[in-house]
Amino acid sequence: MGLFRAKTESSTPLDGVDAVLADLDGVVYAGAHAIPHAVDSLNLAKQHRAVGYITNNASRSDASVARHLADLGLDVESSDVVTSPQAAMTLLGEHVAPGALVLVIGGEGITAELDKRGYRITRSADDGPDAVVQGFTPEIGWRELAEASFALRVEGGPDAANPGIPWIATNMDWTIPVARGIAPGNGTLVSAVHTAVGRFPLVAGKPETPIFDEARRRFAAEQPLMVGDRLDTDILGARRAGMLSALVLTGIDRAKQVLAAPASSRPDFILADLAGLHEPYPVTEQARGVTRVGAARVRVAGNRVEIVDDGGNQLDLLRAACAAIWDSGIGIHVLDVPARLYS
Repeated sequence: MGLFRAKTESSTPLDGVDAVLADLDGVVYAGAHAIPHAVDSLNLAKQHRAVGYITNNASRSDASVARHLADLGLDVESSDVVTSPQAAMTLLGEHVAPGALVLVIGGEGITAELDKRGYRITRSADDGPDAVVQGFTPEIGWRELAEASFALRVEGGPDAANPGIPWIATNMDWTIPVARGIAPGNGTLVSAVHTAVGRFPLVAGKPETPIFDEARRRFAAEQPLMVGDRLDTDILGARRAGMLSALVLTGIDRAKQVLAAPASSRPDFILADLAGLHEPYPVTEQARGVTRVGAARVRVAGNRVEIVDDGGNQLDLLRAACAAIWDSGIGIHVLDVPARLYS
């Protein structure tokens, strides 16, 4: 994987794909507004294949997310939305049966899924819960984290004989984008509980595979394409799950990050935005040490990345540079990379 999949000049990223799985923030919308081309591109894709929305956001239910997307103009039902709390329910079901008492550190996204499956809900460790499910909501504070710690604490520390009750985190996103900037995410809050109890949770959301497995089952997909804006969650998770992936440069990760992407987080496609799903994707060619994409040509000579020809297309130039750097096997930190490739 990673820009070298055999293609023809006329093929698009959607050729052979039976389901598109789109991340939300940074891919479909930014703040309250849809990202340009996102709505039309996804509605067009849905005419010929399943389109699902896969999110680590644990604060909202699938129905709430679907209403938001529909308001933006998307053709969507609640069943099209795959959330990290839904994936967490699969993990929970492997450890405790419906009817068990679950301590919830989180909001509606978790409680709605627990209700659907017949679990009982508590907010207090004093009730003797059978499991803990933790996900982000802005209302979480010290008291809620303390309840999780009380429920999970094992005297002398967890061991094989007494590992403690199951603890499932919806996701481990260290940060979340909000209107005022970047704020601590669920991973930060989970880490606080981990420090107190000396154990790690099972994780349902991206980049772990349970949420991708849930999406594959939901849409009966054999060849899905994950579209995201983050290398460390969307792309890494897709690769772990054996899925094709496309990075759109409309969210968190941009040219500088994708040039430096480790092998585990390299996308199959690099797109300016979701309109690129329907556009012919250029072939990557290599000859005599030069990598060409479209008219753009790049080579790695020693520890220098050299632009042989920019080709007049910044996106193709980025694609060529990524392919050249990734194929070189040389770590980005020792390469002299022209600033125009990522500025």
